[in-house]
Amino acid sequence: MRIAVLGNGGFGTAMALALDRAGHHVGLWGHDAVYTAHVAASRRNPRYLEGVVLPDSIRVSNDGAAVLDRAEIVLVAVPTQHVRTVATTLRPFLPPEVPLVSLAKGLEQTTGARPSTVLGEVLGEPGRVYALSGPSHAEEIARELPTTVVVAGADAGVLQRLQGALQTPWFRVYRNHDLLGLELCGALKNVMALAAGIADGLGYGDNAKAAILCRGLVEMQRFGLAHGADARTFFGLAGVGDLAVTAFSRHGRNRAFGERIGRGETLAQALAASPKVAEGVWSSRVVVAAARTVGVEMPIASAVARVLFEDLSPKVAVRELMERDQKAES
Repeated sequence: MRIAVLGNGGFGTAMALALDRAGHHVGLWGHDAVYTAHVAASRRNPRYLEGVVLPDSIRVSNDGAAVLDRAEIVLVAVPTQHVRTVATTLRPFLPPEVPLVSLAKGLEQTTGARPSTVLGEVLGEPGRVYALSGPSHAEEIARELPTTVVVAGADAGVLQRLQGALQTPWFRVYRNHDLLGLELCGALKNVMALAAGIADGLGYGDNAKAAILCRGLVEMQRFGLAHGADARTFFGLAGVGDLAVTAFSRHGRNRAFGERIGRGETLAQALAASPKVAEGVWSSRVVVAAARTVGVEMPIASAVARVLFEDLSPKVAVRELMERDQKAES
């Protein structure tokens, strides 16, 4: 099949490699014309995915019309905060009726919208939009290490076709009807991974991280149920699976970002330290505001947002969490 990948960051590049190796005709688009030309010429992407070589069979270009020409599937692998701009810019070149699969894991700051919602609004065709998520670090996909993800959307027939097209011998794809829950998991787990990273930066141990993940999953599901998601999704690959890998792995950019904060860096310093986007930073404020609107208690997410944007000391945040009123586990 002809597959276009929009976004030459780490995950977009890794997906392009995987799909090329599976025999598809792959085009990889990047927004930065100068850097994308460098990637196309050198066949390397040192800024986002160091150590891999892109075969000549992958077309790398800043020309959206060329990359999207006759595409049968479009993967949207740009950060959440840029989805609307990229989709609007490239909309004239998108082939009609072709499914778009969002790979972003966050919530739009200005609207609180999920990436699939943004794409549906830009296209005027929400039914064409799907999402893929799960424990899937780009560094491991690029090395052909076994990875399992889930693709979600409304049309069962299209889901089956996407599953068949995107699966490879080392990249297993499941189906799920719960697009809402899958995307909320992707956004919320990044916020909890920030909390886990802050604990790492403070020098806390496994006990603290396990508690953050366990109680964080409770917060994630609580938030999802309040918005109409399926509870089962939070115990699947997109939920507990992605939460675990993001919070523990050395590749987890949200965990690493949180660790910088825990060690004493300011938000500005941590943002300047890496070109890779930590989606949870921007999602945290959106999540806390949305939780307040629907009356959902999310103490960990709230603490993360206050540490990042209200100069709350990480140590004070932990003490406040530990000293909350005693209650039954729920």
